[in-house]
Order: sequence, then C-alpha cells, then structure tokens
Amino acid sequence: MGSSKSTLYAIANIFNTISLAASVVLLVGVSFEVTGGVKSGFSDWYRALQLVVCSIFFMTAVFRLMIAQYRQRHWLRDLVFAMASIPYMDILEWSGANVEHSSVRLLAFAPVLISIMATVVILEWLVKGKKRRLMAAYVLTVTMFTYISALLFYDAEMGINSHLKTFGDALWWAWMNVTTVGAEIFPVTTVGKVVCVLLPVVGMMFFPIFTVYISDYYDKKEGGK
Repeated sequence: MGSSKSTLYAIANIFNTISLAASVVLLVGVSFEVTGGVKSGFSDWYRALQLVVCSIFFMTAVFRLMIAQYRQRHWLRDLVFAMASIPYMDILEWSGANVEHSSVRLLAFAPVLISIMATVVILEWLVKGKKRRLMAAYVLTVTMFTYISALLFYDAEMGINSHLKTFGDALWWAWMNVTTVGAEIFPVTTVGKVVCVLLPVVGMMFFPIFTVYISDYYDKKEGGK
C-alpha cells in the first residue's frame, strides 16, 4: 500500500511540474497575443496552445482530487481549478454561439488566471517550511496577479484610453495600483474599472503579511544573537 501511495504522489508531482511549465508557456503566449495589438481575435496557434494547457490543468486537478488524503479540505480548490480549466473560448467558437467579442476575449483569460493557482500549488512541494512556503505563495500571487491585470488592462483599454500608449504604461499602472499609490491613467472600460478596484484590494491584503513576515524574520535573527 505504501509503495502504491508513493507511486501516486510521484505521478502527482509529474503532473504538477508539467502544469507549472504549461503555466509559464501560457503566460508567455498570451503576452505575445495581447501586446501584439491584434484586437480582431486570438490566433490559431494561441487557441491550440490554450486548448492543450487547459487539458493539462484539468487532468492535474482531477488527479489531485482523486489521490487527496484529506479530500474534504481541498475539493473546492481542485474543483474550481478544474472548472476554470475548461476551454470556454473554444467551446463557444465550436458551438457557433453569438457572444460579444469582448466577452470571448475575457473568457480567454480564465486559464491564465488559473495559472496563478497552478503555480502556487507547486510551491507546496518546492518550498520547505510552512512560513517560507506561505510567503513565497503571497509574493508569487501578487506578482502574477499584477502582471495579468496589466495584460487585461492593456487588452481592454489600448486604442480606447488616450493615456495608454504602451504595455509598459499598463504594467506601471498595475504596480502603482497594487501598491495603493495610484497612477495618472484612469480606466474608461468596464474591465479596466473592475481591475482598478481589485488591484488595491489585493495589495492591502497581501502587503501587511509581507511586512509581518520580514519583521518576524529580523526579530528572530536579533533574538538568536
């Protein structure tokens, strides 16, 4: 029984590693798509890439749910992971449903957002120590969420917002908002306004934790002298 469990966890680690690689590839892919400036739709190569990555995410979530020792503790996270990994953009396209173009583009970001969850899950077995693991998860979540928010903002506002000239402007805007400093670029679209509200909320939730972690680290270091 022990060797069987070890094999299952080894397979789970392989799935996790593949999911991490898929997250990075998807993030790079969507970055090229969004910053390329094509608003008419996503290219065939990106849709194919997203379909493959969604399949990897879905299989990883299902497998993790199947082997979970405390299934009731993680079932909701893995279920959300699995549901968000469904390639809704491709399903809508195949069905021929009449959906607004902006909505389809927004749905295309669902797997990109799930890449945050996929990456954080990897930290569970990559980083040693509960506190370090928690801190790494916080830093990674804020960094990835801010970058993806910049992509969403750029995709929604470019060509509409006269103050937004380059993706660098969107990235600067996102970091200024997540640090609650604010920026001189104001959103004009619904998506931009929603992201503009979410960024400071994430910043206010995560930065105090970062401060407490640093303070605790130096307190222990001073106490050990």
